[in-house]
Amino acid sequence: MTAAGHALRIDAFGGGQTVRAVQAAARQVEDVGFDGLWIPEGAAPAFSLAAVAAAATDRLMLGTGIAVAFARSPMVTAQAAWMLAEATEGRFVLGLGTQVKAHVERRYSMPFDPPGPRLREYVQALRAIFAAFAREERLAFAGDHYGFSLLPETWAPDPLPYPAPPIHLAGVRPYMCRMIGEVADGIKVHPLHTVAYLDGLVRPNLVAGAERAGRSADELEVVCPVMTAVADDERSLAEQRERLRERLAFYGSTPGYGVVFDSSGWPGVGERLHELARAGRHEEATALVTDEMVDAMAVTTTWAELPAALVAKYRGRATRLVCYSTLKQWETDPESVDRWRDVVRDVRRLGEDPAGPPAPQARHEPPRRAPDGSR
Repeated sequence: MTAAGHALRIDAFGGGQTVRAVQAAARQVEDVGFDGLWIPEGAAPAFSLAAVAAAATDRLMLGTGIAVAFARSPMVTAQAAWMLAEATEGRFVLGLGTQVKAHVERRYSMPFDPPGPRLREYVQALRAIFAAFAREERLAFAGDHYGFSLLPETWAPDPLPYPAPPIHLAGVRPYMCRMIGEVADGIKVHPLHTVAYLDGLVRPNLVAGAERAGRSADELEVVCPVMTAVADDERSLAEQRERLRERLAFYGSTPGYGVVFDSSGWPGVGERLHELARAGRHEEATALVTDEMVDAMAVTTTWAELPAALVAKYRGRATRLVCYSTLKQWETDPESVDRWRDVVRDVRRLGEDPAGPPAPQARHEPPRRAPDGSR
């Protein structure tokens, strides 16, 4: 899998759910040297949090990672993205996803089905709205799910001196990856992934979608969140790995995410995790995630070895790495802030080295868990 034409960038994820928390986090992420910050949608709207981060930073790429598309009309999303592009002087990336059906229908009271075709049309509507905002075309979009034909001058924002915000979509399954290759500017890979899944499912479907649109998949950004267990002592590493094991079990229980396990050599694990989660048997679900799975879905290493391990795993597969747990780690271990400053510097240096990083040194791994949770 290649990501030709893109330098490897390193980003952070999160920031909190309040104005003050996001403001402070964005400033610190920028100070440490990260290239970007992806702001998720949780208890607070992602676009509002991104606006706070925009006012607090000068160079940081800011992206919604992700905002729930179906919770909003494409017009509302386009307005927010256009405003953030202006506020950041072109540093904003619009990251969108479908969320799961229950959240869209029962938390937002919005239509969900059919999610793939609906999201594809959502992106096409956004492109038409952006073109109207830029005064390039009159607004006239008619689809199966959305239609836009009215944009009085009073309601249209001014054109930007920058390109329209890039649109990145979250995708897991083959259809969504093909659709992203066809209509989007980038893919936001789920944190639940392996190299086998990236090479065997994500990349081929991105290529197929891009070819359908008459372009190269290498034009796409590939954004990969990466979960890390990093420490210089085995006890801390073991504790972090157990927390990752619980998180992987939680993510893996989502209906439809079993494709990651299936394409990585563990058929049926996703479905079993879903069954156990529905039955409230969370300890059994966690035990089903073996050490082999943790190794494949996360990076376990020392601080000194982390930059080379990240670049060796993702160089040529991703254009942006998103360090998924960094901000949470800073909350409990303030001394790790300077450690991450060094990691960011070294990842950027290694990612730009044509020779690539040296192979990480082998390290002792904890005993393996069997699928039933035994050692």
